[in-house]
Amino acid sequence: MSLRSQLFFLQLLIVLIIVLVAGTVAVRLQEQQIRDAYQGRMVGVAQSIAQLPSVVDAFDDEDPSAVIQPIAELTTQATGVTYVVVTDDVGIRYSHPNPDMIGQMVSTDPSVPLSGETFVGTQTGTLGESWRVKVPIRGEDGTVIGTASVGTLESTLAADLQEDLPVLLAWLIVAALAGTAGSIWISRLVWRRIYRLEPEEIAALLETRDAMLHGIGEGVVAVDERGRLAVLNDEAKRLLELGDEVKGQPANAVLEPALAGMFGSAGDADETVLVGERVLLARSSDAVVDGRRVGSVLVLRDRTELHQLLLDLDGARDVTQALRSQAHEFANKMHVISGLLELGRTDKAVDFISRSGHGGSVVSGDFSPGVSDPDTASLLMAKTTICAEKGISLIVDEASAFEADGTTDPVTVLGNLIDNAVDAVGSNGTIHVRLTSDAGGCSIAVSDDGPGIPEHLRSQVFATGFSTKDAAGAGSRGFGLALVQRVAERRAGSVTLTESVLGGAHIAVTLGPAPVPLEQKFPSSVEPHAAGVLAP
Repeated sequence: MSLRSQLFFLQLLIVLIIVLVAGTVAVRLQEQQIRDAYQGRMVGVAQSIAQLPSVVDAFDDEDPSAVIQPIAELTTQATGVTYVVVTDDVGIRYSHPNPDMIGQMVSTDPSVPLSGETFVGTQTGTLGESWRVKVPIRGEDGTVIGTASVGTLESTLAADLQEDLPVLLAWLIVAALAGTAGSIWISRLVWRRIYRLEPEEIAALLETRDAMLHGIGEGVVAVDERGRLAVLNDEAKRLLELGDEVKGQPANAVLEPALAGMFGSAGDADETVLVGERVLLARSSDAVVDGRRVGSVLVLRDRTELHQLLLDLDGARDVTQALRSQAHEFANKMHVISGLLELGRTDKAVDFISRSGHGGSVVSGDFSPGVSDPDTASLLMAKTTICAEKGISLIVDEASAFEADGTTDPVTVLGNLIDNAVDAVGSNGTIHVRLTSDAGGCSIAVSDDGPGIPEHLRSQVFATGFSTKDAAGAGSRGFGLALVQRVAERRAGSVTLTESVLGGAHIAVTLGPAPVPLEQKFPSSVEPHAAGVLAP
């Protein structure tokens, strides 16, 4: 059976049950109202007869029925009751609809009214089953001298109820028809709202959607029209470090401001967003159903994973540049030696060779013996070589003493600080680096002789997306110092920006002790290159 038919029959069954119950209750209430109306009338008639002076005085006559019977007949005709029966204090009738019954003992127990109480109930007498009221008749001294019984046949009550039933049944039928029409309308409405699909088809679509949504490599975040999170796939939860409990919450209260601000601003290009310590590429688009906007969808991609090949290429390029610099220097030396030999100045050639004997290394000599961390040392070697090609002097403080702490955080911080300094000094500049570490953490300080950062901008340079450089790289700049600050905050450290003794900017970063055991939330690696690509 289709969902539409199931909805119709279920609602129809509910309507019929409600109508049946309501009809039964209405009939019972109507019956009770008729009975209560007759009871009120009978009580009034019985009390009137019992208190009528002519009836009370007739009890002292030799033939009480001669006075009481006409009064009873007249009262019966006037009030519409079935009978009025008056008896003495032992139950002998003084009045009855059938005159032949006068003077005989009543057929029902008169003990209740003779005891001074009022009786109301159904009993079967000489006229049949009737709804009756019996009250005591008291003399002038207050003693019970007889009873007055007033009744209406049950058949009369049933006849009155049957007169009201057609109207009541008509209303019940109208209600049933209206409920049936409503059931048809609701079943069609629901059927259209679910795109005329059956439950099995809906379940299959939902399973397919979930499988596709959680299986794709990009993070997907969707919000409804009110800006509340509606959908997060597994990749989005991983990238944003969120759980299922955030569903239904406002996006502004859960996501980074830069990320939450992208909802509703659909664009054709990816935007670079810093989330925590991870650099993501995000693109927003509107969610449209039947031509109506129902929300927004944000697609997130991990920049590291997306550009892994480019990162490898950048690392290889840096090594190539270093080797090219070495080859260029070696070729120049060979030309000098060749020229000296051709001129016959062999003594000068020997002297030149002795002074240039270290030329086979990428960098001359042991420039920083205190840096024992191989990752940091390799980064400094690569940066020194590239800086030399640009005419920049990268100096590592001789007092530097730096050991590995088991994390890539120092490399991330140092690489970003040097890249910013290189951009700041241009050619023929100087960059000074000082590294120290101990059991309590490490300290990294980078100074340059560039133009520095104006004091009124120093509180803004750590904001995500802010850059003092030109707008040519908009969208990819403004994340280095923001990332440095977030790494420092995670490591319970600090970042300070002041003016250096060289005249430019001086940035000092302190990192607290590395967690033990080390638990890296995200894979991170920094290759020794100078392309300036952030390593999340």
